[in-house]
Amino acid sequence: MQELEELERRISAALERIGAGIDAIPTMPAENPLQAALEEERMVNAQLAERLKAVKDRDASRIGALEEQVEALTRHLDVQGLELQRMKKTTGHLREALRSLREAQAEGVADPQLLNRSMVVELEALRAARAAETAEVEEILTALEPLIAEGRQDA
Repeated sequence: MQELEELERRISAALERIGAGIDAIPTMPAENPLQAALEEERMVNAQLAERLKAVKDRDASRIGALEEQVEALTRHLDVQGLELQRMKKTTGHLREALRSLREAQAEGVADPQLLNRSMVVELEALRAARAAETAEVEEILTALEPLIAEGRQDA
């Protein structure tokens, strides 16, 4: 039992010495220059991260708009290519019909079916030309839309 009391006394004395030692340690001032510099760097880093995020968001929206514009122009180009092929095909038919008409005229023969076929081919050529012009006008309008929208925003 005496040993237990002795151990308690020794532990209490050791705890008092530890407490006195802790009290003797000088406390760090609240305004540590190194800590303040670290906090300032953290703040600057956070601001730069926010700016970078804003730039990335803006660039992403611009890239998206440019991709949409490229897709629209590609569609218009595809339509124009198809219309050009149609016009070439129709022009070939028209040349053939005109050659047949010239031959019939040279022989002095008036063939009503040949005239009808020539008229149908010529009408198809006019339709192909109109479709090509329509595709070209649509392409021009697509190119002008961003400029018009920009002009409205400036006004």
